[in-house]
Amino acid sequence: MSPRTPRISRNITSRRTCRFASKIPGLKASRYSFDVKLLGPGKAPYFCIFEGEFESEAALMSALASKEGQAVAGDVSNYASGGVTMLHFAVK
Repeated sequence: MSPRTPRISRNITSRRTCRFASKIPGLKASRYSFDVKLLGPGKAPYFCIFEGEFESEAALMSALASKEGQAVAGDVSNYASGGVTMLHFAVK
């Protein structure tokens, strides 16, 4: 996620991420970081990275379709004013 006002968004993101993520059904674990850096020179295009862990892709999709998941998705634009990229992947 990438906000237009990073200092303000860091505080809002921290509070919202913790509050909303804990309500998503099926969420096994979650993490986030504001310390996002490229391995090489330059500035990372991301302000914050959030990672949620689910039992399976089906559990993730079910969680996103839930009332709580929809509330989180609907709230993202309130603090990620510069845009957001969402990815999902299997962990081996």
